[in-house]
Amino acid sequence: MADGMLPRSEDSEAIQHARRQMEVCNACRYCESYCAVFPAMTLRREFTTGDLTHLANLCHNCKGCYHACQYAPPHPFGINIPATFAQLRQESYSAYAWPAFMGPVFERNGGFVTLVAALVATLALVLTAAIQDPAILYSAQRGTGAFFRVIPLWLMTLLAGGAFLFALFAMVMAGRRYWRATAPGLSVGPAPAKDAALDILTMRNLGGGGHGCNDLDDGFAQHRRWFHHAVFYGFLLCFAATTTGFFYHHLFGWKSPHAFLSLPVQFGTWGGVLLCIGTAGMLWVKAVTDPAPVARQLLGGEVAFVALLFLVAATGLLLLAVRHTGAMGLMLALHIGLVIAFFLTMPYSKMVHGMYRGLALLRARAEQRKARG
Repeated sequence: MADGMLPRSEDSEAIQHARRQMEVCNACRYCESYCAVFPAMTLRREFTTGDLTHLANLCHNCKGCYHACQYAPPHPFGINIPATFAQLRQESYSAYAWPAFMGPVFERNGGFVTLVAALVATLALVLTAAIQDPAILYSAQRGTGAFFRVIPLWLMTLLAGGAFLFALFAMVMAGRRYWRATAPGLSVGPAPAKDAALDILTMRNLGGGGHGCNDLDDGFAQHRRWFHHAVFYGFLLCFAATTTGFFYHHLFGWKSPHAFLSLPVQFGTWGGVLLCIGTAGMLWVKAVTDPAPVARQLLGGEVAFVALLFLVAATGLLLLAVRHTGAMGLMLALHIGLVIAFFLTMPYSKMVHGMYRGLALLRARAEQRKARG
């Protein structure tokens, strides 16, 4: 098949539901201006598996179309785009995972993320306590290189850096497979790339195109968009903290722990605060949202991923709070263990939705410009 997935006779149930619902939506077009999905839908009359996968990943799950649809349940047509596309997104994560044998992990995503997090965090604590001198582990460590007296820098770099590089490579390979299957032969220039980058940075489609999401009922609200902003920019600030810390150490010879007002600590502090606020808010939204347009069977994996990200941020902030006390050693081991677990699960958790959604936005912008000539 040109789209790189199953032929129509072997399409999954989610694909079949999505195709039927998109054909109804394409005839109706009441929601044409609601978000990026419907303008992309109108560019085609038939929907290949690759097209439907693209539209599912383009969907930001604002749920506005469900509340506006005259054919939503209990109508016999049973149009429920948010729930159907959520299931299809999960199938795409599995279909394009790298290495391929890890694809089935997405079927038990919540258990997988929880198990890896628990095992790696416990292993980090147990090994640190087993190999480190108690006089160092349980006493206050101050001054230059305090962290590295508990866990050597080379070991931190090997484990956390290795896990991160693996995750990055696995996600790049998965993204490459996804693009080849959903956008074969599509050329992308600087203009659509700039448009897609702006969509990603502003997350405007998380507001249903601007007016807000329908998480609780048919009323519009922006809180889900702001919580995602907090997570996204908090994550970038934490990455900036790690990057500046690397330059401090290797270029200037300034070893951690750094002063509170230094760039690495400030980036990490505010990044951690934003991550905690954003992830806690996202968990609240998932708990109170209207269940009708939600694929409830996927909730476990989503909650496990967001909870792990919250724990990474929270233990980072706690480490900052106790770094000059005897609790620093165990808190450092716990934080590093959770960070490694997060990196190891990145390619096989809800984290991949950011990559697929970004690629879907890029394809949508390129197609829009091509349609305009």
